[in-house]
Amino acid sequence: MKVILLERIGKHGHIGDEVTVKDGYARNFLLPQHKALRATEANRKKFEVERASIEKRNAERREAAAGIAAGLNGQTVVIIRQAGETGQLYGSVSSRDVAEALSSAGFTVARSQVVLADPIKSVGLHVVPLSLHAEVSVSVNVNVARSDDEAARQAAGEDLTVQTFDDEAAAEFAAGQAEAGSAAADAYEADA
Repeated sequence: MKVILLERIGKHGHIGDEVTVKDGYARNFLLPQHKALRATEANRKKFEVERASIEKRNAERREAAAGIAAGLNGQTVVIIRQAGETGQLYGSVSSRDVAEALSSAGFTVARSQVVLADPIKSVGLHVVPLSLHAEVSVSVNVNVARSDDEAARQAAGEDLTVQTFDDEAAAEFAAGQAEAGSAAADAYEADA
């Protein structure tokens, strides 16, 4: 289907470009979201008459998104979730969770603006890109942890997904392994 773009759309083009897109993409996304018009003669004339106001509206949206982006770029939000000892989450952190965490931090971000290819499924620091406007993108840091204390330790640079043993526990473990090994060897010799 041929459409006239009313705003910049990623790989397709800029305002006023006449592009061919798949029918479903046009019917289900571009036309209902008022991002494009069908490429008919009447719509071409209508677009040319309203071109200045469309470009002005787009510039205003871009400026508003740039203002939000200035305060948002590089921000860190903490999301507390239950996880196993290896750091694997029992659930996952989705774009909705990131948007809610940013909203509670005082930023206005819609769920559709969070660009998360796959849900986050492990504890740690994750960089999440946001697309506030077709021409304005920023990234935020999402600190997924099991508790506030753990979040603070992760923020300080500690890797909590690696299991650590203290020296005493490691020595006890090694001694126990050696004992078990010698007992098994003695039992084998007794049977032979």
